[in-house]
Amino acid sequence: MRHSDEATPITELLDERRDLLALVRGMLGSGSELDSVVDETYRRWYELSGPVRAQIAAPGSWLTDVAGGICLARLALPVRGEAPAGRGIARQAEAGPGEPAGHARRSLRRRRLEPTTPQQHDVVVCAVRQACAARDAVALASLLACDVTAFFDGGGKIRALVEPVHGSEQVARALLTLLSGHAPTTLRAQSVNGRTGLVVRSGHQVAAVIGLDVTVRHVVQVWVTLNPDKLRSWNPPGSTPRPRPGLSPRRQTSTS
Repeated sequence: MRHSDEATPITELLDERRDLLALVRGMLGSGSELDSVVDETYRRWYELSGPVRAQIAAPGSWLTDVAGGICLARLALPVRGEAPAGRGIARQAEAGPGEPAGHARRSLRRRRLEPTTPQQHDVVVCAVRQACAARDAVALASLLACDVTAFFDGGGKIRALVEPVHGSEQVARALLTLLSGHAPTTLRAQSVNGRTGLVVRSGHQVAAVIGLDVTVRHVVQVWVTLNPDKLRSWNPPGSTPRPRPGLSPRRQTSTS
C-alpha cells in the first residue's frame, strides 16, 4: 500500500483524473459540471486528515465512489447543474500557509550569498535530467543539497504530495517515484520562469513542470507544478488526450 506521504507516479495521477472525468461524463453528460465535480472530489480528499488518507488502501476507488456520489446528488437536484450546498475552496497541497514562502526567502538569500551563473545552473539541471532518465538515485541525490526541499503543487486538483519533502535522499526518491511507471513520458530541459527547468510530458500533454533553484553545484529547492490549471498555458487546445472509455480499478502506469 502506498501511503499518502509517499509520491505516486505522475502517469497514474493523470490516468486517475481522466477516469474521474470519464465517470462524470458518463453520468452527467458533457458540460461545465465535469471539472467542478472532479475538483469537489479532490477537495473532499484533501479535507481528510493525513492519518485517515494513509489508511485508504485504494485512493482511486475512494475517489471514484465520492465522484459517483456527487453526480447522484446533482442528478437529484430540481435544477440541473446546481452545486451541492457547502461547496468550499479547494485546500492547497502545502504543509502550512507560511512555510513555502519562508523556504523561498531562505533559498533567495542563499542564492545571493552563493551566486550561480546561467551556465552553472544549466550544467546542474542537465545533470539532474540525466540522473532522472537513468533512474540513478545515488547520482540524483549527489546533485541535491543535503537540506534540499521539494514542493509539489497539485492545487487540490490532483492527488499530489501534501507535505514538502526534505533531504537529498528523500527528494531524489520522491522525484524518481513521480517519474516511474510503464507509460511513456519524456523529460526535457526547457526555460521555466526565465531559468532552465525540467518539463515532463506524457504523450503530447505536459504533465508537470519542475523548477530548480541552484547554488553553484547543488539544487537547494525543487518546485513541482502538477496543478492542471497552472499547466494550461503549456498545453495548447487539442493537446490533452480524451478520457479513456471505461474505468480501470487497478492502474499500472509509469514512465520510460
